[in-house]
Amino acid sequence: MLAQGDPLAFGREAKEHAIGIVGVTVVADPAGALFWADEKLLVVADLHLEKGSAFAARGVLLPPYDTASTLTRLSRLVERYCPRIVVALGDSFHDGGGAARIDAGARATLGALQHGRDWYWIAGNHDPEPADGIGGRFADTLGLGQFTFRHEPSTTLCEGEIAGHLHPRARVAQRGHAVSRRCFAGDGRRLVMPAFGAYAGGLNIRDRAIASLFAPSALTAHMLGKSRVYAVAATQCLPD
Repeated sequence: MLAQGDPLAFGREAKEHAIGIVGVTVVADPAGALFWADEKLLVVADLHLEKGSAFAARGVLLPPYDTASTLTRLSRLVERYCPRIVVALGDSFHDGGGAARIDAGARATLGALQHGRDWYWIAGNHDPEPADGIGGRFADTLGLGQFTFRHEPSTTLCEGEIAGHLHPRARVAQRGHAVSRRCFAGDGRRLVMPAFGAYAGGLNIRDRAIASLFAPSALTAHMLGKSRVYAVAATQCLPD
């Protein structure tokens, strides 16, 4: 059961939630990241850094703290899992100029996070080109073991694919109320990651853009709670 009022937040005492993808077990963290222990690999998707400043440039004023908040949460994950590889699955910056707009503090945080580990920036539709001065390696896709990491899910089945882009969330009935959470969407063959960015929105897992990618009877929403992840069959989730 979901705990009513359980906010979306990182819990240091988080219980591990295992997800099987093509026979490989990975851990879904309630912060919205995935950890593959065998490879010591941490995956996050859709950071959308500098979304606040992008909106401000268009006259839509949002508090300019999204980059700091997102990187703080990511820093906690790196401290928790001590990965040797970090993969950011595209749309890491909200637009092509986002990397140039991050301040010195955020740039220093990124440098510290990358120190001593391999860091991959996967190209997204918001940030298709490599960015200067933020370290790491840039790639369109990354294949490792049984997995293929990319930003946009393939329209045809790609077993072992781990992607982002769609920002899945799930909505369920809980004690007479509708509760909506970001979620991982998977059916054991492939997985779509939740958006990690502080200002990122979400698309209902029942939406055709997500549901059509998976076997209907196997699609599961792994919903993010404060200190654990909750698995709910997509058939039990509510449409918007």
